[in-house]
Amino acid sequence: MGFIRRLALALVIIGAINWGLIGFFEFDLVASIFGGQTALFSKVIYALVGISGLVCIPLLFLPDTDEVVEPRGTGDYRNLQTEFGDEPEFKDINEETLKEKELKK
Repeated sequence: MGFIRRLALALVIIGAINWGLIGFFEFDLVASIFGGQTALFSKVIYALVGISGLVCIPLLFLPDTDEVVEPRGTGDYRNLQTEFGDEPEFKDINEETLKEKELKK
C-alpha cells in the first residue's frame, strides 16, 4: 500500500473517530481543537477526510488474500521442499537394484 493510501486511510480513521464522538457524545473533536466547524482549518480537515474517503473506495474491491509475509532479507521460502516430499521408496530402490543385478548376470 502506497504512502497516499496509508495517509488517506489514517484520515478516514480520524474522521470515523470524530463521527463516533459526535454520534455518542455530541462532541466534535476537530471543531473543538481547531476553533469551531466554520474555522478554516476545520474545513480543511473535513475536506481532507472526505477526499480520503474517496481515495479509499478502491480498497473495498481488493480481493482477500492469504499472502504470507516473508521477513526481509531471508530469501524465498516458497521453493523449499518438505523432508518427506520427493524421497524414493526404499522398496522401489531394492527392486531396481535387484533387477540391475539380474541384468548384469
